[in-house]
Amino acid sequence: MREIVHIQAGHYVGDLDLQLERISVYYNEASSHKYVPWAILVDLEPETMDLVQSGAFRHLFRPDNFIFGQSGAGNNWAKGHYTEGAELEDSVLDMVRKECENCNCLQGFQLTHSLGWGTGSGMGTLLISKVCEEYPDCIMNTFSMVPSPKVSDTVVEPYNTTLSIHQLVENMDETYCIDNEALYDICFCTLKLATPTYGDLNHLVSATMSGVTTSLCFPIQLNADLHKLA
Repeated sequence: MREIVHIQAGHYVGDLDLQLERISVYYNEASSHKYVPWAILVDLEPETMDLVQSGAFRHLFRPDNFIFGQSGAGNNWAKGHYTEGAELEDSVLDMVRKECENCNCLQGFQLTHSLGWGTGSGMGTLLISKVCEEYPDCIMNTFSMVPSPKVSDTVVEPYNTTLSIHQLVENMDETYCIDNEALYDICFCTLKLATPTYGDLNHLVSATMSGVTTSLCFPIQLNADLHKLA
């Protein structure tokens, strides 16, 4: 089976549902008959990793595949790309190599990140460039959360996004942009939710990602791998 290694950079809403027909595309069957995601979770601060490690899906992941710093990027693209993010670069790439060595037939990489925050934008694009250098024959795709001025968390989001777009154009084979404002509009106008939570946004994002990757996880002839999607 042709595996896809998933990298999550920073605090990003959305996770993939367990799809069983071609489960080895996204999951590795361990010796204990437990399915472990081909996933590496990275952040520059430990708080978001603590949420995953204490959450409902904590038993899915290998503890070694959580890589985090202590200082955070402070919503600063440069800190994520050149300083704090660069300090974790070797650790992340070593873990990527280990995951790739365990694959039978690696087809590519999938990265989820936010373009508005420091870790997802700065360190996310750093990892994209480094992974593309090391694995030039593999397809690289991203699910990128695009910020909106109507629901902005910080004033520097447009700068982080602008600096990241260049990296995506230069290095990516496929990029799926998820509009943060559109998610809220769906919650308000379609789902009629007065105060959408991150759980509501998670549901929309995971449904979208699951739909996009359906052809990779089920035995059909149409768009059966990342090369055909590209």
